[in-house]
Amino acid sequence: MTKKTSNTMWGGRFAAGPDAIMEAINASIGFDQRMASQDIEGSRAHAAMLAATGILTDSDADAIREGLLTVLSEIEGGTFQFSTALEDIHMNVESRLKEIIGEPAGRLHTGRSRNDQVATDFKLWVRDQFDAAEAGLIALIQALLGQAEAGADWVMPGFTHLQTAQPVTWGHHMMAYVEMFGRDLSRVRDARKRMNESPLGAAALAGTSFPIDRHMTAEALGFDRPSANSLDAVSDRDFALDFLSVASITAMHLSRFAEELVIWSSAQFRFVTLSDRFSTGSSIMPQKKNPDAAELIRAKVGRIYGANTGLMMVMKGLPLAYSKDMQEDKEQVFDAADSWMLAMAAMEGMVKDMTANRDSLKGAAGSGFSTATDLADWLVRVLGMPFRDAHHVTGTLVALAESKDCDLPDLTLEDMKSAHEHITNEVFDVLGVQNSVDSRMSYGGTAPAQVRIQVQRWKDILK
Repeated sequence: MTKKTSNTMWGGRFAAGPDAIMEAINASIGFDQRMASQDIEGSRAHAAMLAATGILTDSDADAIREGLLTVLSEIEGGTFQFSTALEDIHMNVESRLKEIIGEPAGRLHTGRSRNDQVATDFKLWVRDQFDAAEAGLIALIQALLGQAEAGADWVMPGFTHLQTAQPVTWGHHMMAYVEMFGRDLSRVRDARKRMNESPLGAAALAGTSFPIDRHMTAEALGFDRPSANSLDAVSDRDFALDFLSVASITAMHLSRFAEELVIWSSAQFRFVTLSDRFSTGSSIMPQKKNPDAAELIRAKVGRIYGANTGLMMVMKGLPLAYSKDMQEDKEQVFDAADSWMLAMAAMEGMVKDMTANRDSLKGAAGSGFSTATDLADWLVRVLGMPFRDAHHVTGTLVALAESKDCDLPDLTLEDMKSAHEHITNEVFDVLGVQNSVDSRMSYGGTAPAQVRIQVQRWKDILK
């Protein structure tokens, strides 16, 4: 294909070609070529509709549709020569189509504008990314379910303020992330459904006088319906903001889990061992095994949040309908999508490969007086004490254990009675970490039986 030196698509309005600087700032082909398959899919649907409504002849429509497939094969094969002078993916495709089939190519743009064309392409691209995100989230949730089921009764410390709070189970902790990513999955599905309206046929901003059938193209492209307002259709980018919002929330959840994996895999914790596939070494310290994949997931959040904020800033002051500012929508979304998909895939890999160190988890579960709440609950349940009084008695016993440099189960019955004379030997039955987690049978609690119920519930949901 001969490289174009000037943009002839503008017709007779401009006598001179664009200045090099104007061409550089105006062109988007450097990034919007990622939408090539969506652009060609939309154009093929548009051509079929133009023929069905009698706006184009069948022969012209057939030539256009076949020619577009040739263009697509060139792009996918890496032989297509993109031209900055032709600005964007739409004009690059149309120009090459004209070289292949001649005059009929000029009829393709009947009844549409680049404004509704780019909105359609972008929606199709974002919709594909939502589908990829759904698959990625399901795979991650399934990996977490595998960890939760295997460790449903493995005790570990639960934390608040990163301080030991109460014993929980490994399975319960994994299921907390299943719930988070499950909500992310619902947001993906909700946003995808909301965006699934076709802009094609809205033309520049006011619709068209040609007797097009927008319902036909909407159905052909998998949309639920055509958009109901042509102004909104070409100037709407909230579907991209929905995408970035969902990506941002999911990235936050990924980052929280990544932070825990960084902490847990440290020599100070040794809660988990990450596989060599998702770790790196040090160039100078041979003993090091660094959780780089987790750290990079944690860092990806900045790119995704930045894209979300950036597009908000692009859109916040634009009057209806289309403005060239909106060309700045895609690079941010493309980058955020790449970061999101990579982070989910890396996290799934780490979760599937990591090994929970059961002995380390169990050893840490009883530290930091983690069964103090169980003691307070026993005082309320067995001795009938008001909880605030039980809280005070338990605090006294914690202070006593601290002074003796021991844990609550290591206190003697005499020690216990020094805080309250009616405490009996039965209190020691609730002070073991396994007893503690087994007793948390409230719905959604950490008891192994409850964890297994929630694992099965999610398996049923994912069916």
